[in-house]
Amino acid sequence: MTSEPQSTPSAPLEQSEHERVRRNKRDQILARGIDPYGSPFPRRETIASLRERTAALTPETLPDPAPQARIAGRIVLMRKFGKAFFATLQDEGERFQIYAKADALGDDYATWAELLDLGDIVGVEGTFFFTKTGEPTLQATSLTLLSKSIRPLPDKWHGLSDTEARYRQRYVDLIVTPDTHRVFVTRSLIVRFIRRFMDGEGFIEVETPMMQPTPGGALARPFSTHHNALDLELFLRIAPELYLKRLIVGGMTRVYEINRNFRNEGVSTRHNPEFTMMEFYAAYASYEELMDLTERLLSDLARHIHGTTRLPFGDWEIDLTPPFRRISYLDSIGEAFGLSPEDYFDDRRLLDLLHSKNLPVPEPRPGKPYVALLLNVLFEEAIEPTLIQPTFVTGYPKAISPLARSSENDPEVTDRFELFIAGIEVANGFNELNDPDEQLRRFLAQQESRQSGDLEAPPPDYDYVRALEYGLPPTAGEGIGIDRLVMLLTNQTSIRDVLLFPLLRPDA
Repeated sequence: MTSEPQSTPSAPLEQSEHERVRRNKRDQILARGIDPYGSPFPRRETIASLRERTAALTPETLPDPAPQARIAGRIVLMRKFGKAFFATLQDEGERFQIYAKADALGDDYATWAELLDLGDIVGVEGTFFFTKTGEPTLQATSLTLLSKSIRPLPDKWHGLSDTEARYRQRYVDLIVTPDTHRVFVTRSLIVRFIRRFMDGEGFIEVETPMMQPTPGGALARPFSTHHNALDLELFLRIAPELYLKRLIVGGMTRVYEINRNFRNEGVSTRHNPEFTMMEFYAAYASYEELMDLTERLLSDLARHIHGTTRLPFGDWEIDLTPPFRRISYLDSIGEAFGLSPEDYFDDRRLLDLLHSKNLPVPEPRPGKPYVALLLNVLFEEAIEPTLIQPTFVTGYPKAISPLARSSENDPEVTDRFELFIAGIEVANGFNELNDPDEQLRRFLAQQESRQSGDLEAPPPDYDYVRALEYGLPPTAGEGIGIDRLVMLLTNQTSIRDVLLFPLLRPDA
């Protein structure tokens, strides 16, 4: 019989003098027969609930007998006065003051007055009252240590001032930075509301594979892994799109998924290799209908979270009141640079324009029309930064929209839109390509790009083509970046501030 391999224990973390003092206090607590990592504390009331229950009381209306309560939390403030002390407990972002004195706690008082520290987690039972200054307070009749904090919290006035430390030690950031806690509570409310909205629109929430034999649905380098039992190379999904459209083929006519995607690319204030999107698909619908739905979703969401459609973001006030502005991708470039429609697909004319404006000139990419790269630079440099208020950009070239249906009015452009707010792309949607032969041609063109060195071009998904051969009804689909949406609704300018654990380099 062989044993499981044992991991090598990491080297002990270096201890500061403060930590050695706290460890000594823990040892003293143990020596007095008290477990410093106590038992569960059942039947506790949340601090938020206690505040709500006593909100209408005043010193004049306090009943006799006074309300009793049983709460728990982390000590974040502590003030000692002879044979009594005040402490402030924090629980789920809410705070409440407790008062402990020797004649109420008896023999235990000396232990807690001497050995408790900021950061310790305690349970308290007691009687509600108001201090002389009118502060709602719980006078402790019993106090239980639930967890001894060995590491001291950061200085209360400065918190975690190092931004990277906030991301690496999010558990500390959540304790000492109330705004951080509120951001992630709001994120939860946003996702919950989106689910209710989509359910109300007749969509069914589904789940699709996160490990896929063929990555597809977007242009991005995937992360790869290996399944040992099947000896199979797999890829973390870059998008759920092709699986969701398989479900439309199967007769599930309105589906959505709030999903984690993984793209092996760089990081920025708007990009993280692991991120959350919602993708949804509606059979028989058009991309114009999805734009209307998106307006309703975002305006209703803003009202639900903030009570208004006018929100601060950075230096701007964003107005999410429908209807949103709608502009053409090509025409917006033409108007900005004085181009005629004949110039839109003229490589030489666009290249001369980039040089004359001192804009970056993209390197050619194998298998991708150079004109698409040139247009993309013009759009990103001149148009995107101006799209502050919600704006749908429509009519993207076919060359950069491999899964979108070509427009009936112009085969070189597609029935596609992107939604920009504060210069940030928030959503991308289009009428889906449902011609299996045309889809195969586009897949094979991407394969040529991949073979020529374009690692973002996905390999062909022949099973998806087979699904299309059974018949995909006219369908519109859309993806909404949840992380970026949370940024906008919580006034955070970096995606790392809306991710609990953003990807970082290892701490040396």
